[in-house]
Amino acid sequence: MRLLCVFVAGCFLQMNTGVLFAREQRDTVPAATADTIPSGISPEKKSEQLLVDEVNVTGNKRTRLSIVMREVSFRKGTSLLRAELEKQMQLTREQLMNTLLFVDVSVSISSQKGNLVNIAIELKERWYFFPLPYFRLVDRNFNQWWVEQKRSLDRVNYGIKFTQNNLTGRNDELDVWVINGYTQQLTLRYNLPFFDKQLKHGFNIGIITATQKELNYATGDNKQLFFKQEDQPAKKILHFDLAYSYRPDVKQRHFFRVSYNNEKVSDTILKINPLYYPGGKTSLQYIDFNYQYKYYNVDYIAYPTRGFQFEGNLYRRGLDAVTGMWQLSTRAVYAVPFTKTSFLHFEAMGIAKAPFRDYFVNERLFGYGFNQLRGLEYNVVDGMLGGALKTTLHKQVLSFILHNPFPSKTHDKIPFRIFLKAYGDLGYAYKPSPIASNTLNNTLLRTWGFGMDIVSIYDFVFKIEYSFNQLGKDGLYLQTRNDF
Repeated sequence: MRLLCVFVAGCFLQMNTGVLFAREQRDTVPAATADTIPSGISPEKKSEQLLVDEVNVTGNKRTRLSIVMREVSFRKGTSLLRAELEKQMQLTREQLMNTLLFVDVSVSISSQKGNLVNIAIELKERWYFFPLPYFRLVDRNFNQWWVEQKRSLDRVNYGIKFTQNNLTGRNDELDVWVINGYTQQLTLRYNLPFFDKQLKHGFNIGIITATQKELNYATGDNKQLFFKQEDQPAKKILHFDLAYSYRPDVKQRHFFRVSYNNEKVSDTILKINPLYYPGGKTSLQYIDFNYQYKYYNVDYIAYPTRGFQFEGNLYRRGLDAVTGMWQLSTRAVYAVPFTKTSFLHFEAMGIAKAPFRDYFVNERLFGYGFNQLRGLEYNVVDGMLGGALKTTLHKQVLSFILHNPFPSKTHDKIPFRIFLKAYGDLGYAYKPSPIASNTLNNTLLRTWGFGMDIVSIYDFVFKIEYSFNQLGKDGLYLQTRNDF
């Protein structure tokens, strides 16, 4: 119980934080209450032809109307059967909730005269300015920090994170992070998703400078090995990137990014692991390129209960034969409901890197970022080729709303949904020259377990999982990582 209480407190401090080189995706959790789309209409009414006469939007105090209407799937003059209009209204609500801008959205027929209907879209905007204290564990998950690192505060990043969302009302974002502790980091980033009248083109620009005293230089016994020196940094990083985004419709997104990277490690790193960097160097300067494609067709991006979403990445690091590396990765989620409160969740991922070279900076695979297998939270698996399939059965057992005791027009309701689940994961990581002590390479990985998910406002997904793995080990694991 003490472990759970400490973790829940830490969850709220870690919400909406980022990783070193990229922001995590943030998507708004739908309210627990249903939308106000009409129900119980007779079959005759369902087949009635309706004409949209007006679309009235309220509640967008900061958000520009053009940004709202970008997500609306109908316009004044649209003619649809009532049944189809109801579907488009529900789709509009989901798309507006997935913009990151609102805590609640209502789409309803406000009035009807003959076959003419007026549509009302009522919005409740999020808080957009967050001068938050930053507190984040540097280890890959809470259990690793609590058990293996013995809750060491030396393995914590802390500081101030200033985030201004929706800066000009166009869903743009300005981030200024000042971080100390395990990593000393200064980040400045601006993201503008749309700069054209058609609302299809955007850009993102950022700079990061960081130093860290401890460095993961290798793996052994299926775990990370660390080097630490107090008198000077173990690693220094300078990173600058510029990205262009293209969104042809509400479901698809294209990203093209180019960045400059300058990394330098302590001389000692090369003594204990000569294959840390390509060419046996203590520094690595390179330009990299990345193309990313995303497709969303789900009810809720961060915790989908229905639909399909996909992400593909093609990455090129460096321009020369020594530092150069290609990487292709894909990730997909498919959620299939089979009752009103139950659904199956399938997740597949794959990654391939070339050429095959045994440099440590090339080999991170399972245990990092989204490439996780439940039940192997204490382990990492290196490799140049890998894939995983994760299957989960979810059952919603509770849904309720807490009413804010403090007066608030936009945050008067705080929804919660609670799911029970059972799951099984399979994975494989191929390493051309495996280390003898890393027994999880080049073998089928198998984990399974059961747990509970708590979903609430502001992207909050809290996971309690009891997992088993092929090594004969089991344990309780706590997570706040979203499914996508």
